[in-house]
Amino acid sequence: MRQIDVQKLCDEARFGKFHVLLLFWCALIIIFDGYDLAVVGIALPSIMKDMGVQATSAGFMVSSALLGMMIGAVFLGTIADRIGRVPAIVICLLLFSVFTAAAGLTHDPVMFGIARFLAGLGIGGVMPNVVAQMTEYSPRRIRSTMVTVMFSGYSVGGMLAALVGKAMIERYGWQSVFIAAGVPALLAPVILKYMPESLAFLVRNKRAESLKEILPRIDPSYVPQQADGFSLSDREAAPGSTITRLFADGRGLSTVMLWIAFFMCLFMVYALSSWLTKLMANAGHSLGSALTFVLVLNFGAMIGAIGGGWLADRFNIKHVLIAMYALAAISISLLGVKVPVGVLFFLVGLAGASTIGTQIVTYAFAGQFYPTAIRSTGIGWASGIGRSGAILAPIVIGLLVSRALPLQQNFIAIAIPGVIAMLAVCLINVRRPRQDAIAVARAEADPA
Repeated sequence: MRQIDVQKLCDEARFGKFHVLLLFWCALIIIFDGYDLAVVGIALPSIMKDMGVQATSAGFMVSSALLGMMIGAVFLGTIADRIGRVPAIVICLLLFSVFTAAAGLTHDPVMFGIARFLAGLGIGGVMPNVVAQMTEYSPRRIRSTMVTVMFSGYSVGGMLAALVGKAMIERYGWQSVFIAAGVPALLAPVILKYMPESLAFLVRNKRAESLKEILPRIDPSYVPQQADGFSLSDREAAPGSTITRLFADGRGLSTVMLWIAFFMCLFMVYALSSWLTKLMANAGHSLGSALTFVLVLNFGAMIGAIGGGWLADRFNIKHVLIAMYALAAISISLLGVKVPVGVLFFLVGLAGASTIGTQIVTYAFAGQFYPTAIRSTGIGWASGIGRSGAILAPIVIGLLVSRALPLQQNFIAIAIPGVIAMLAVCLINVRRPRQDAIAVARAEADPA
């Protein structure tokens, strides 16, 4: 009887058609997710005018979705390790598509906030699941690149929201860009049918036939045999609560530092996503020009994500993250300085690369930090805890905007978390614990 280590097979596989299709589906989901996330920031000035709300109230309206994202990331990230990753992804897709569209049918801040909270459950829950999915199936040598290329769809979604906003808001009203977000729900049955399930889930549930169907698509040299058995390495298959295992084997301090990095980075991301349009409008730019800044922000994010992933596969991903967080603090601080418009566009793109792009690389880092069996849980908890930073950001910056402080002070408030995140990443221990090394050594000495 052969014993097949499914994760090792994935790690050593050559990049092929299977990976292209998986990348396509995951990136498409992230594009939809990014659109739903960015659409509020795009429409915020119009929503504030239509509903007659002030900056502080608008901050709470935006944060309602972020509260949902925090709960969704923790709950739907954790539950995916139990019910299967694909059903969890489909549930998330339906939540954020249907309820973002529903938000466009509301007429008061309370109902809008409720709809966005429910959409936020899906927006937050889908992220840890698709990151875990791509991390699990990607060949080891290009894993960071695969995850960050996939997650660059987040920036594509943000740019799509800005383009749709420029084309539709002034003509059809802010509601139109929300209603358009309901279209992806139609793809739920297709994703449920064609996306492969998590290997760790299939191994734990002894679904050998499904594994025999998937593994040859990953590595054509593998020919299934009737008596084949399937396993993960010892350290990944160890018993115990998935949540408590986030702190096991010397991961405790690093898990907390990862949570802090997520918190600070998401604070920067959502502060810019929610208030960049309004801040630029307050600085004298027209609505169309302010939306162009959002396009540049997301284009920079895409470059930062792909470039950061490329660097992470060639250098130490921890050192890449430290440099990117430092760049975030510097570039955001400079946004409040009076400079020529061309230089300002460059700084906005740099801020996108070093905030949204850095967050994507941080997801890739978290996906590699945790073992396969607790990967969705680990990413989900880091993302969920980090969402409290995303919730606070629109409220804190909204309070600053309402006080009519100088532009420079608003951007410095957004930049400070970049310094804190950089210090937190410095304290993360990326070396495998001694128990992990022993388990791997045993597996290599006795593959069966």
